[in-house]
Amino acid sequence: MQASIQHNNKSFKVDFSSPIDLSLPITADGKNPIAWYLNQPEISPVIMGDWTGQVAKGSSTNFNNIAFNPHAHGTHTECLGHITRDFFSINNALKTFFFVAELISVMPEEKDGDLVITKAQIEQALDGKTPEAIIIRTLPNIETKKHKNYSHSNPPYLEETAATFIREAGINHLLIDLPSVDREEDGGALLAHKAFWNVKDTHNLNADARHNATITELVFVPDTVQDSTYLLNLQIASFDNDASPSKPVLYGLF
Repeated sequence: MQASIQHNNKSFKVDFSSPIDLSLPITADGKNPIAWYLNQPEISPVIMGDWTGQVAKGSSTNFNNIAFNPHAHGTHTECLGHITRDFFSINNALKTFFFVAELISVMPEEKDGDLVITKAQIEQALDGKTPEAIIIRTLPNIETKKHKNYSHSNPPYLEETAATFIREAGINHLLIDLPSVDREEDGGALLAHKAFWNVKDTHNLNADARHNATITELVFVPDTVQDSTYLLNLQIASFDNDASPSKPVLYGLF
């Protein structure tokens, strides 16, 4: 199915018949990507007395409990409530779900023993474009990202100046294939989160903080998907929480 759309005085055609799913699902197969020192998520049938909520064990339905953490177990989208004293929900922050997005690929640079994504790299890759959303695919783009235990691995992260540049470019939705835009252990500084959301004081939120901006982490972009401009459908579950499992889907534009 194809459709025509207009965005910022430009006309595009979009192919809805070929979606590109960037999400990593939450599974109970022991191969789920995990971070932040947690164990694998758990999906198991409800047990009440002699009754087990599993058709294979005699029930009429499968009836599972699921225990997971959205930040640690798969693709998730978060709002500024992730870092503020006051409660803000992703379910209230994200009210529209289609955005023109730019996919870029970046090889993090080594600095002081860390691998970082710099402002210069983002600026060069965007080449003057100012999309509503940016998707950052880090290189090398290895398949083990889908199953990696990121805990205690000090993954690459986004420099504060890079996050500031993305914010100042007017980009409202940042997607990345890492467990966090910030360093795994930074003493709670959270410089990239704060820069992107323009949060200056997490205990007394400034009026110009970006309530409608979102960060999506732990996506996976297949090698077959070329760096280009896409239509992004950013789907979340309706959790009243700072973050929700999410399903970002790209569609080609032409």
